Amino acid sequence: MREIGRNAPVMITGATGYMAGWIVKKLLDEGLTVHAPVRNPYNLEKLKHLQALAADSPGELKFFKADLLEEGSYDAAMEGCQLVFHTASPFVLTVEDAKRDLVDPAVNGTRNVLGSANRTDSVERVVLTSSCAAIYGDNRDLEKLPDKTLTEEVWNTTSDMSHQAYSYSKTLAEEEAWTLVAKQERWDLVVINPSFVLGPAIDPQCSSESFALITQLGDGSMKSGAPVYGIGVVDVRDVAEAQYSAGFTPAAHGRNIISGHDSSFLEMAGILHQQFGDRYPIPRRKMPKWLIWMVGPIATKGAMTRKMISRNVGYAWKADNAKSVRELGMSYRPQQESLVDMFQQMVDNQHFA
Repeated sequence: MREIGRNAPVMITGATGYMAGWIVKKLLDEGLTVHAPVRNPYNLEKLKHLQALAADSPGELKFFKADLLEEGSYDAAMEGCQLVFHTASPFVLTVEDAKRDLVDPAVNGTRNVLGSANRTDSVERVVLTSSCAAIYGDNRDLEKLPDKTLTEEVWNTTSDMSHQAYSYSKTLAEEEAWTLVAKQERWDLVVINPSFVLGPAIDPQCSSESFALITQLGDGSMKSGAPVYGIGVVDVRDVAEAQYSAGFTPAAHGRNIISGHDSSFLEMAGILHQQFGDRYPIPRRKMPKWLIWMVGPIATKGAMTRKMISRNVGYAWKADNAKSVRELGMSYRPQQESLVDMFQQMVDNQHFA
């Protein structure tokens, strides 16, 4: 068990990201000094939402220059930190080159951040943001599991560079982290495995893939029907709480599934339709699998392949989040709150204009 003090600074990679913004807010609200390595610390426009958080909190925020793929670039930001949050990793579902755009940044970025941890004597714990994507590849994989349920003991063995490349990148990156932590004894590793993240963003101009997927439920892309595509969902604010608990709970360890609800795109559409269906073309019915199989790859410009459709549409998603409740003290917001808050923010920012 490691007791992490609150007087030392903490470092977080990917601070400008959707999920990390809420972690930064939590840390600042707790009065901590946050070291935020970013690609360009002089891009004030991109950093203003984080500066606004710091101005309205008892904590302190310091920016450093760093690049995910540059070895040693996190050393300066990590100096003096006992706790490191590594959240930076690309989340893109359509790429031209999976190795270049997903796998290399995820794996080499993790290697570089943990390499800095090895060189920084003050570091005692690293909290890594992985994903449920490192636990499973396709919904059909759950058919072989006890009670058809994902647990922390399960690993994704069905994704590769050509199928579910994002999931493959998260799997390789987490595997690399566990390999590196086993080679030393000074710092420990706690892994957070969120499902699909929903909820409002700190930065109203956020362009996360999460927003891109919810956009399709409101812009008419799915007006003829939504797929019965099972997916786990969790509020971004709950993920931030989980990250904080993982950092400061001495007994926190291993992998931790962070997922509030077993859902589907059709179920999410139904929730949004109740609140916004009179103003936006939110789907009300399910689209048959055979039709998705025919038009999906064309309509999504290759983001949804026929193999993906075959292995996911019509299959339920189910995960056991008991460890997070028991050991990290998690409680989860209602799915409706997450979706409505997120969609309303998009409306307020004229996202569908």
